[in-house]
Amino acid sequence: MIDHVNGGFYGRIDGNGVVYPQADKGCILNARIMWTFASAYRVLGNPEYLKYATIAKDYFLKYFIDKEYKGIYWLLDYTGKMVNGRKQIYAQSFSIYGLSEYYRATKDEECLQVAIEIYRLIEKYSFDKNLEGYFEAFSREWGELEDIRLSERDANEKKTMNTHLHILEAYTNLYRVWKDEGLKEQLRKLLVVFADKIVNQKTFHLNLFLDENWNCKSDVISYGHDIEASWLLVEAAHVLGDEALTHKIQAICLKIANAACEGLMSDGSMIYEKAGNHIDTDRHWWVNAEALLGFMNAYELSGNAGYLDKALASWKFISKNLVDKDKGEWLWSVDKDLQPNRNDDKAGFWKCPYHNGRMCLEVIEKYRV
Repeated sequence: MIDHVNGGFYGRIDGNGVVYPQADKGCILNARIMWTFASAYRVLGNPEYLKYATIAKDYFLKYFIDKEYKGIYWLLDYTGKMVNGRKQIYAQSFSIYGLSEYYRATKDEECLQVAIEIYRLIEKYSFDKNLEGYFEAFSREWGELEDIRLSERDANEKKTMNTHLHILEAYTNLYRVWKDEGLKEQLRKLLVVFADKIVNQKTFHLNLFLDENWNCKSDVISYGHDIEASWLLVEAAHVLGDEALTHKIQAICLKIANAACEGLMSDGSMIYEKAGNHIDTDRHWWVNAEALLGFMNAYELSGNAGYLDKALASWKFISKNLVDKDKGEWLWSVDKDLQPNRNDDKAGFWKCPYHNGRMCLEVIEKYRV
């Protein structure tokens, strides 16, 4: 995937391993690659991983930063020219996540300072000072947009669970390396928003799409986001260091993990989502990677060996059905009959070794002896 002609990484490799050298390059892909290889270097110490992380970091700093209006571009063409300069807060957050992880691994001061600048931009333009939480997206110039959706399949609502989850993830990683009191307070507010507004107090699934007054505007249940949030919220609380809030979050997260179990199949896999009466039974790579981590976290919190059994069953399913032993990496998904999906990318705008790489690295870092 390394682009030796135009720099950075190619924007797409399909499910059969075919590289598209002229594919557009997305911010999310580049930031996730930077995070993954920086984390791999930090945890495992292999200098080859640092080389790949640095390729992503150098390209990111050179091409993705909007020097006129600040923040990070959404999309570049294959030569590095801006295609879409919109300021999607989800993408700004992943930029913080990748840059702060590169700093954790290398102490590169420029990366930390850019991450802090992006954090301040999010707080300046996106934070809802009246009702808290964060608005979804802005124009390149940080003005209002009519269509603020992250993708075509999303609802056009002012606030979303997904963006809040990845702001939380980014702020957690930034707070690890920058103990700023303002950041600490915003991270605390995010945890409270999840506990009080985003988690459905009856079902303990996550409310996916909300208006600016926190009214839920969706009946979709995303099992992958449920189980991902169940460990990311606990991680954020631990890094924040507020004992009372940590206790509250841990109790909620066990209930979220239990709610996510509705999506578990008898073979240990987790299905994608439920929208009304329609159930999407495909097994996506990221959902099952997050399931393993969510159940390991639930086992840590509760001591209940049933969660450990679920995590092990998840790994057995992944190893057998999602790891592509012929063409490398993981498949995007398999269907209800466990037939592989090669129509979607191995890596592209929405997929790279982030969910699955992070799962492996989290297990290695937390549980190796």
